[in-house]
Amino acid sequence: MYQQLNMDGLRVRAAEYSGQSNRQFSRSCGRWALLTAAALLLGACSGALRWEGGDDGQGASAGAQYSPALAQQVAANAQRMIGTPYKYGGSSPGGFDCSGLVQYSYSQVGVSVPRTSREQFKATNPVELKDARPGDLLFFRYNRSISHVGIYLGDLRFVHAPSSGKQVSVASLETPHYREHFVRAGRL
Repeated sequence: MYQQLNMDGLRVRAAEYSGQSNRQFSRSCGRWALLTAAALLLGACSGALRWEGGDDGQGASAGAQYSPALAQQVAANAQRMIGTPYKYGGSSPGGFDCSGLVQYSYSQVGVSVPRTSREQFKATNPVELKDARPGDLLFFRYNRSISHVGIYLGDLRFVHAPSSGKQVSVASLETPHYREHFVRAGRL
């Protein structure tokens, strides 16, 4: 006797043990184990980020591959926030801190990223600055740890929420201050 199960759109057949021989039962269990292993392997290979939909808000989620077109949209989203006041812990158009601006800009294209600049640093793959593309993240170190992040626009320019009393703005890595504190670029 078989029963149909539907698990996230994947139809599988599970055998109930109902007088089958041990050999038949072992074979059906082996198929089930093989299907389960294949599903787990495919899930593990699916990538580091979801470029569609959302997750539980805890950070990067598994899904589709990086898309330059969506990364361009991320950069455009951040640029639309220019002039928004800095707000410590802010992650909405009412006010942003640096990592909140990143999180918001990516969320607008359906990508969930970690909340803090340190967590965002850990979630990215390093990219040489010469290979950075709009939408990549730029990380800066102050007081021995990663504590600032901006969204790369191209031509060594980036948009960021600088600090208290300031607004979301565009800055340049050609500025000695940012060049001195720059650590690396990263791609989600």
